[in-house]
Amino acid sequence: MFESAEIGHSIDKETYEKAVLELREALLDAQFELKQQARFPVLILINGIEGAGKGETVKLLNEWMDPRLINVESFLRSTDEELSRPPQWRYWRKLPPKGRIGIFFGNWYSQMLHARVEGDIKDARLDQAINDAEGFERMLCDEGALVFKFWFHLSKKQLKERLKALEKDPQRSWQLNPLDWKQSEVYDRFVRFGERVLRRTSRDYAPWYVIEGSDERYRSLSTGRIILEGLQAALKQEGRPKPQPHAAPLMSSLDKLSLLDSLDLGRKLDKDDYKDQLATEQARLNGLMRDKRMRGHALMAVFEGNDAAGKGGAIRRVTGALDPRQYRTVPIAAPTEEERAQPYLWRFWRHVPGRGQFTIFDRSWYGRVLVERVEGFCSEADWLRAYGEINDFEEQLHNYGIVLVKFWLSIDKDTQMERFKEREAVSFKRYKITEEDWRNRDKWELYVDAVDDMVDRTSTEIAPWTLVEANDKRYARVKVLRTINEALEKAFAKD
Repeated sequence: MFESAEIGHSIDKETYEKAVLELREALLDAQFELKQQARFPVLILINGIEGAGKGETVKLLNEWMDPRLINVESFLRSTDEELSRPPQWRYWRKLPPKGRIGIFFGNWYSQMLHARVEGDIKDARLDQAINDAEGFERMLCDEGALVFKFWFHLSKKQLKERLKALEKDPQRSWQLNPLDWKQSEVYDRFVRFGERVLRRTSRDYAPWYVIEGSDERYRSLSTGRIILEGLQAALKQEGRPKPQPHAAPLMSSLDKLSLLDSLDLGRKLDKDDYKDQLATEQARLNGLMRDKRMRGHALMAVFEGNDAAGKGGAIRRVTGALDPRQYRTVPIAAPTEEERAQPYLWRFWRHVPGRGQFTIFDRSWYGRVLVERVEGFCSEADWLRAYGEINDFEEQLHNYGIVLVKFWLSIDKDTQMERFKEREAVSFKRYKITEEDWRNRDKWELYVDAVDDMVDRTSTEIAPWTLVEANDKRYARVKVLRTINEALEKAFAKD
């Protein structure tokens, strides 16, 4: 895959200087149009051979374009904050918003390649990292991002000649660093595994561009033109490309029997049993959160359910067992302007807890396959692909030791009506009832179908759904606490 990048490409100075004048003007025009449209972000991944001109090329791009609209990020050694969370967290939080350009050094490809070359991981783990990267990029592109992936290349001979020339030049020898010499030592392994990565991850939505780095003029001009042409093509498109689902839309069961209909909503606890069991489960949770084994885990709890199903009350019984410094509650409402400028899952990744921490989501990423699906806030293609994206997200959390518990609190229509009327009648509860609650009630059956599909497609061994019979608030609160406790004990038992 690197043959064409080892044949000695070069451009003479006169041709280069003439071309650069036109290129710089066009790049600036495209960059300002990108900002004005603010329809999509641009992500540029920089990889390849050390000494092939990666830094020099990015420095030129910053000179040719407006650096105020470019975020250059370098992911070298992970910070303590990053080490306490899943590996992709560090990339999610640095993604450029719509209308801006992000340039990533030391990105996920650099991490997996260096780990494989140095023997920290084997082929199986490399292949898994490749699959993860491919899924991540597919999701970014489906969300509208424009992704460029550059591999800057030098042949083994070119690399050695460059190192010798720099070493002998007193004015440029400072440019050498230990990574350059190490690259020479592991060159064959690096290129072999690099070819494997490029072959597996060069896709129509995010192809690789291999650039020969021996001639700085050829290298710089080639990179700039690729970015320009890709950016101009994307800017000409009206709106996001509309992917077509390859399957028929999901439908209600033919006999009209739903998963929620199968729940026994008559389950209840009397007041005395409730007090005893609540105290027992709260004490149990408090002890588990202070257990030393919690240092190797984090806890995330997702609360979804019918309007007025008692999510807030259940959450308060959970937090009532804990010191306020041990947990954080994240209420999810309509996305802000900042959140709309990022891929859908960005607003949730930013709240992923570090080890030893507990985050509670009052509503969650499942809004895409519930309210956004039912209300038509996203396309059918968006919510259909969201099932796979959500499962991938939750698998990453699980693989890092995060215990994820997901609750759907279910009530029947009569109970909901009683609670709506109570909220309207009591002054300090009136804020809980909105016009949106009444509109959602009119779409009850559509939400039943959406919940059935959600559970069927995202209730997995690593992140199962717990359906909570919530007509009786006391029963629901105890079941929620007990489920969290059992999940933590199960995780601890595996340590």
